[in-house]
Amino acid sequence: MTSLVPRKPYTEDELRKLYPDGLQLHLVQILMRHGERTPVSARFQNTGLPPFWPYCQNVRHMKNAVMAHSGDFNTLEWRRRLETFGERDKPVVAAGPKGELDNVCDMGQLTDTGRRSTYNLGLRLRELYVDRLKFLPPTLRSTESLYLRTTLVPRALESMQQAFSALYPPSAREPDEVGRFPSPVILSRAPGDETLFPNDNNCRRLAQLSRAFADRAAGRWNNTEDMEYLNKVLGKWMLPGRRIAVDSRPRLSGVMDTVNASDAHGPETKLPAEFYDKKAREIMEKIAVEEWFAGYKESREYRMVGIGGLMGDIVERMVDSAENPAGKVKLGLSGCHDTTLAAVLASLGAFETNAWPPFTSHIAVEMFRKDEPAATTTKGRSWWGGLFGSSSPIGRKPSPELSASEKQKLDGYYVRLRYNDEPVTVPGCKTPGNHLEGDESFCTLAAFKEIVDKFTPRNWRAQCRPKTDDPGMPAGEPEPAGY
Repeated sequence: MTSLVPRKPYTEDELRKLYPDGLQLHLVQILMRHGERTPVSARFQNTGLPPFWPYCQNVRHMKNAVMAHSGDFNTLEWRRRLETFGERDKPVVAAGPKGELDNVCDMGQLTDTGRRSTYNLGLRLRELYVDRLKFLPPTLRSTESLYLRTTLVPRALESMQQAFSALYPPSAREPDEVGRFPSPVILSRAPGDETLFPNDNNCRRLAQLSRAFADRAAGRWNNTEDMEYLNKVLGKWMLPGRRIAVDSRPRLSGVMDTVNASDAHGPETKLPAEFYDKKAREIMEKIAVEEWFAGYKESREYRMVGIGGLMGDIVERMVDSAENPAGKVKLGLSGCHDTTLAAVLASLGAFETNAWPPFTSHIAVEMFRKDEPAATTTKGRSWWGGLFGSSSPIGRKPSPELSASEKQKLDGYYVRLRYNDEPVTVPGCKTPGNHLEGDESFCTLAAFKEIVDKFTPRNWRAQCRPKTDDPGMPAGEPEPAGY
């Protein structure tokens, strides 16, 4: 499945079961994959697929801040066209399949379809958390209750902005005393600090591990009946002398990328019909899921350098919120990628599927508090105080090192994950005492933290250094995720 088909809204009975009496929703953190996009590189032009697609109306409405002579900032409105190579390397303006010069997308760019799907996700979030659960206020008066973050990849930023603009449209934002709604702060990180997706470009140890598991996948799948089927159906479109393989050029995952991106858009940017063969697509997804995500299921180190930094952040925010219930933050919304979502779920032992995360997929990490008073808490503080220098002292402290009084601060809190609106269960949470009685999907915060602590890095940069004497595959038996 390329584009997410949202499930129908919860019925009243489903809503009561998902949000039972006796538990109060306390904090929601949402990780969302960007919406539909163009392929990340041009492939299969030999099939007639145009390299440039005319699905990006936003490039006709670009705005940037520019400084005036006075030192004040104005807005420069402009429109963008792409330039590319023509005959004999002569520069020409890139054109769509019908000669379109405007609305032409760059490689990997969020398309109009992707903008609509992420906006619709925001509408669904508003319907659930504002209209039905009354967890978020209908009108936003300030941005202190929000934690907005995105990777530096434009499609992730733009997708998160689309979702936010539907969750809180202009009509639901209260202006300040001068008639302006305070601009929301959107956090991002420099490439070398990025942990909102598996950052193998800047974490060389992750790159080593990724290559080792990719090589294993190639050894397992390249000479199988499944790969023979792919070559029988699609092989004629490869360059002469090349076969489809895990490590072919393009890689099997690259073939899948173009298939998925083209399937999400119009008839003028479609591949030949055999690329959408149901069996072929199921094979591609099955192999790609193993290549990209088996490491999270089998290797603690893979989990640690791949997604442990992000999971440590998520848990730390929950612990900080439990210690300071009067804190202002209620919602986190992060624009990220398919590799983020699958890595999170696989590292928690909750990605038991061969299906690649569709465009606009999301994970909602929800923290609940029992109605009865929990541990004694300190006075609430602003979210920004927690972000900069005064966050929870126990948030990243390994669970075995917590004192009895520190453990008590986690009592009465539960964590539940929903992936594309369906609850998922972490295996280690099934143990008696680790979940809400009668529902294993509600993990105690203490148990959830203990599971994540086992792959939260102490020093991500140091642990990302390559190991020249270690090929990358874990020695001995696999190290199961989710415990």
